[in-house]
Amino acid sequence: MRRRDFLASGAALGLCAASGHSTRAQAGWPQAGRTVKVIVPWPPGAANDALGRLVSQRLQEKLGVSSIVENRTGASGLIGTRAVIDAEPDGYTLLASAFNTAVMPKVLKNANFDPETDLEMIARTAVAPLVCVISASRPERTLAEVIASARANPRNWNFAISSLGSAGHLATVALLQQLDLKIDLVPYRGTAPALQDLMSGSVQLLIDPTFALLPAASDETRVRAIGIASANRSVLAPTVPTMAEVGAPGFVFNSWYGIWAPKGTPIAIQEQINTLVQETMRDPAIFARLTTSLLEPVAESIADSRAFIKSEIARTGQLLKSINFEPM
Repeated sequence: MRRRDFLASGAALGLCAASGHSTRAQAGWPQAGRTVKVIVPWPPGAANDALGRLVSQRLQEKLGVSSIVENRTGASGLIGTRAVIDAEPDGYTLLASAFNTAVMPKVLKNANFDPETDLEMIARTAVAPLVCVISASRPERTLAEVIASARANPRNWNFAISSLGSAGHLATVALLQQLDLKIDLVPYRGTAPALQDLMSGSVQLLIDPTFALLPAASDETRVRAIGIASANRSVLAPTVPTMAEVGAPGFVFNSWYGIWAPKGTPIAIQEQINTLVQETMRDPAIFARLTTSLLEPVAESIADSRAFIKSEIARTGQLLKSINFEPM
């Protein structure tokens, strides 16, 4: 799926009406004449942008509130994130971001915030399982064959990294550690240039979200998908084996997306937004549209979202420490 197709799909998501009962607004919030701003710290076209627009549209439909999306980009997501941290905690400023929010303080020198204490995690919205792809110029067709070749001739292999500190970067580190492989990493500034070099054969392997890589692997003439990092085969790609099936037991790694609010936002407002998100992600029409866009919807409580992020922060921190990663 091309980036513009994904964005169009994301915009269309907001036009679907949720099934079941409508979420009722807490007395006093939202107030007539006030606007809820959903800040996306990345440019239009990315998954968190589409999901942020979906939540913004649902706020309008279900709460009768004016809601807008603002793409406040720069500094690898820090500018938009900081704008939400510094906003009034009154329910009128939200952050629609992703995995990088949890790891940003460990990746960027000037990201002097704590995602657990300086923001209120309200809900995860979706996950994108990561998939490992190999250049079609290579003769290997399975992870087992890659492992055998890389152990015999490690200099023949390079692992592309779409960006340092990304979910794909950390998943690559975790996989190489689990398999005890020594393969050089080649960092890029984004998935597009990494994928381009993979297709040309300049690099041989890449791990990134399904929506970024599966379209390129659809006909196997440029890249081949050799394993998906989910516990079970994904509905997004049922013919691609899990990493556990092909030689990496227990290997599960996702990119994920969510909604945050400034620290101190009243819990009643947080719960109201969480309920709206859960209703939205359980809507069959939304589920169908998201899976078509190669995303898996998530509907969970605030407590479950926060427990998940706590575990992610611990896991990613340990991985970065294991490679002596220095914030940039």
